[in-house]
Amino acid sequence: MKRWLTMKSLLTVLIALGLAAWATPATAYVVQITTSIPVESAGDDTHLEDALNSAVHDVLQHAIAFSPTLVAVRDARVVGDRVYILLLVADGEGEETIKELVNADQKEL
Repeated sequence: MKRWLTMKSLLTVLIALGLAAWATPATAYVVQITTSIPVESAGDDTHLEDALNSAVHDVLQHAIAFSPTLVAVRDARVVGDRVYILLLVADGEGEETIKELVNADQKEL
């Protein structure tokens, strides 16, 4: 009887592993990343916009390994002599996931 239970457990594990091997994982990418610019670059609107565009472009070129469809500034704070910018970056699937999460939160309220 004990041997039969062991074989049954082994068979269950093998079936589960087989199903997991055939499953296709979702490929949604969502990243929250922080970058910064010097406070001096925020002297006027033109310089601030140029510095922000440069910082975001740098993040997208050097820190993100996928093609984003969503880039959003979530927060910006001055700490010392730097402006820290929190970015939310997502691909198409990640953007859909974010929308589903937001809709689910709104339904709960």
